[in-house]
Amino acid sequence: MSIRPLVIIPDSRLRLVSEPIARVNAKTRALVEDMFETMYDAPGIGLAAIQIGVPERVVTIDVGSRTEGDEEGEKRPIALINPEIVAASEELSVYQEGCLSIPEYYEDVERPARVKVRYMDIDGEIREIDADGLLATCVQHEIDHLNGVLFIDHISKLKRDRVVKKFTKLAKEKARDGA
Repeated sequence: MSIRPLVIIPDSRLRLVSEPIARVNAKTRALVEDMFETMYDAPGIGLAAIQIGVPERVVTIDVGSRTEGDEEGEKRPIALINPEIVAASEELSVYQEGCLSIPEYYEDVERPARVKVRYMDIDGEIREIDADGLLATCVQHEIDHLNGVLFIDHISKLKRDRVVKKFTKLAKEKARDGA
């Protein structure tokens, strides 16, 4: 297992549509392990493979201690391979979202309050989960990544342009300084 470097905007890889996994194998399991290690180190509650430069339809999530009723620090990791939303509620909810690929920027995003997601687990079995609350938001956020969509695509153009401009400037400064 290893911690992998995060892909940060304005890196164009974040706009790629990730490829499905044909079957779960040792390479997929190793990717999932690296993703969990990277996600926990960041620290974050969700990570899509593209965020570490791998354009495959793999997501790791752990909302654990941030879910009501959990013990402090309780981990509840879940790996979703080829996840797809098969149903979404008409009811919406708003959460303040952030993203490991857009460090230290947070904004309110409105999404369906509940979703049903079909995915393949780490053993290659097809599963479904009904998610609500923070888990529903996180699953939708990470599936967006697999489709080349960032959470800032759900906010106003003015705010989105501002944050992209800021990170583009930072990337140019970093490149100029040789860091």
